[in-house]
Amino acid sequence: MGATHWRIGGEIYDLASRGWIMGVVNVTPDSFSDGGKFFEADKAIAHARGMIAQGVDVIDVGGESTRPGAGTINAEEEKRRVIPVVEQLAGTSNTLISIDTSKAEVAEAALEAGAKIVNDVTGGRADRAMLPLVAERGASFIIMHMQGTPRTMQTAPHYDDVVREVGEFFRQQYACAIKSGIDPMTLAFDPGIGFGKTPAHNLSLLKSLGRLRIGDQPLVVGVSRKSFLGRLPGANGAGDRLASTVAFTSVLRTTGADVLRVHDVRENLEALRVADALRTAA
Repeated sequence: MGATHWRIGGEIYDLASRGWIMGVVNVTPDSFSDGGKFFEADKAIAHARGMIAQGVDVIDVGGESTRPGAGTINAEEEKRRVIPVVEQLAGTSNTLISIDTSKAEVAEAALEAGAKIVNDVTGGRADRAMLPLVAERGASFIIMHMQGTPRTMQTAPHYDDVVREVGEFFRQQYACAIKSGIDPMTLAFDPGIGFGKTPAHNLSLLKSLGRLRIGDQPLVVGVSRKSFLGRLPGANGAGDRLASTVAFTSVLRTTGADVLRVHDVRENLEALRVADALRTAA
């Protein structure tokens, strides 16, 4: 079991012996997972506080849906949705806050409001101002892989070798981040399960996480409630997604995941602690 370190807000966190749960808070009217249940800021804040009470390590706040087929919104609308939530959470809790956005303008406002991590589904490609902003602010940055855009990504995704190609993307964006002046210890990487991938692609990536690691930087993985879980052999649609997510949390921690991005904190945290116990046993 090698070292895994992540610099966030000037502190260095060791994720080798204790994995993290990142809780998803969608402040959107059309999220695939909660159908806009937390679209109003006060409901989103209450939902996040519930996650904090359950022991979540990071709250990931997003204001633009990235479900398959989703359209885009402008930066002003995205800020209107997320900034009040980030401000309230950062002002009343020591829990780390991540902003899920591909727009530098939104990321900057969220960092001003107290976020410490930028989680970009495009890995810094959508907005040329993103990487320089992250470097200037000393923020932590999650580089995610996505083939295409949310509107088009599930239209016949194709790879010659999905694990090799995602790994190459990580290395390329890592080089771009370093060239922009970003501290390499602030970086983490997410293979983007379900973002321009078939169920077979997803499983190949999840089986080969070790091949995707860049140095000793964390791997962030999100399978929570995703549609491919309902297509696994023996699955029975969306009703099985929580159990499947919890199973993956435990398995993936033993095979290389450091941060599990989930919607259901309590159940996944229990699974993560079981996996951590196995990883660290003599």
